Amino acid sequence: MSVTIEKKGISIGRAEDNDHHDWNDLVERSPQTNPFHYREALEVQADHADATLHRLVGYKGQEPVGLFPIFETRKGGMNMAFSPAPGLWVPYLGPALLNHRKLKRRKRERRNKRFVEGCLDWIERELGPKYTQIRPDGAYRDIRPFEWNDYDIDVRHTYSVDLTPSEEDVLMSFSSDARNNIRTDGDYRVYEGGPEEIEAIISQVRARHEAQDESYGVTPAFVTDLYERLPEGTVRPYACEVAGEIAGGMVALESDDTVYRWQGGAKHDHDLPVNDLVDWEIMTDATERGIERYDLVGANEERLCGYKAKFGPELQSYYTMEKGTKVTNALSSVYKKFR
Repeated sequence: MSVTIEKKGISIGRAEDNDHHDWNDLVERSPQTNPFHYREALEVQADHADATLHRLVGYKGQEPVGLFPIFETRKGGMNMAFSPAPGLWVPYLGPALLNHRKLKRRKRERRNKRFVEGCLDWIERELGPKYTQIRPDGAYRDIRPFEWNDYDIDVRHTYSVDLTPSEEDVLMSFSSDARNNIRTDGDYRVYEGGPEEIEAIISQVRARHEAQDESYGVTPAFVTDLYERLPEGTVRPYACEVAGEIAGGMVALESDDTVYRWQGGAKHDHDLPVNDLVDWEIMTDATERGIERYDLVGANEERLCGYKAKFGPELQSYYTMEKGTKVTNALSSVYKKFR
């Protein structure tokens, strides 16, 4: 049965129960979304996380005010709610606002509060989760409605490289060893590929995690599904080929103004700065397409920050919001480790 929550002029319900707008059109209109918000990406996440997808949309009359995709899973006999889907190393999802920039601060904050609280009411009423975890895109800044509704807030960090200066100026902002690595001569090529490169890149990362006895929920099938179902140019697998074999690579994601360094960069045995070369190729290609920043997707693990920091990035924050009992918090620990 279709259920709609009314919150002081804001109505919250499933997108499929409302034919006012196409979901993907709303995704492209919000400044707080990323490629994982697309309907096709949400469906792929649901399939590979064995979760039930609920695409919530909020309206003030006929005007869309926000999107909030949520995934329902059942673990240990208890319902749990996530955004993004658990275990797939998706960095950000959660709520995203629309048509809010035109509002003055008081009205903007009031609308955000009512939209979020309406969504949380819907989740509580329809799903009744014992544990909920929400991790919005960094562009979604006002997370206070979650705090006011008894969510625990964890500040997380990522790095962002500004790609708007000239190529030479971007390069000169790097550390000297990064510049030297990028200028390396040798018998190699760095290129953008497809499913074959995805298979190689993700398999290398999986092997690296297995060698360290660490879990890694990303599979080549998951990434290939995203590659095939999202708009062309959204998923970009970059590989470095040495002596006829793929030495390493990175699966990047691209939106209107941002390219995301998502999965890849595994250690290798080649006497070549493979990861530096791949990262530079991603940046220079993105600059030619008018992309403004390179999100390095995570600055939370100390052992990885040294490599990423040499590209002269800005440190930026995003948030994880959680609510649940101690038992379900313990069950959720497997979902908390993201780069």
